[in-house]
Amino acid sequence: MQDKIRTLAEMREIVDRLRKEGRSTVFVNGCFDLLHVGHIRYLRAADDLGDVLIVGLNGDESVRALKGPGRPLFNQQDRAEILSALRWVDHVIVFDDLTADRVLLDLRPDFHAKGTDYTETTVPERETVLGYGGRVAIVGDPKSHSTRQVLKQISEEVD
Repeated sequence: MQDKIRTLAEMREIVDRLRKEGRSTVFVNGCFDLLHVGHIRYLRAADDLGDVLIVGLNGDESVRALKGPGRPLFNQQDRAEILSALRWVDHVIVFDDLTADRVLLDLRPDFHAKGTDYTETTVPERETVLGYGGRVAIVGDPKSHSTRQVLKQISEEVD
């Protein structure tokens, strides 16, 4: 599974090759700090959009900035390995920006998929994706699962 974890340079070469082969790419991103059923449904639905699913994983620094103290629960290497074990995930790339704009501009995937906690107009990278001719898609089940909720439930059970 480690062979699914890529650098940005490696991923750029792969996407260029896929594009020449006429294959479509789908990019998703997130922290994936504690994998739950909402993540699975999101990734599976994103995979249905195209031929190759690329997961942009927020690195440890960006997770701390986005989620606050005590996060991430698992380091970026462990989270990348867990994601790479999923059959829908073709490639994982770790990045430390707060948004995926730079990665998207570099890779220019056909689709940028986000979960149902967004709308097509609220996706932070929307203008970037539309600017290079990509499409934004909202996928997955209704946002009724979150790592924050799971952690709260665990904390209540332990106390």
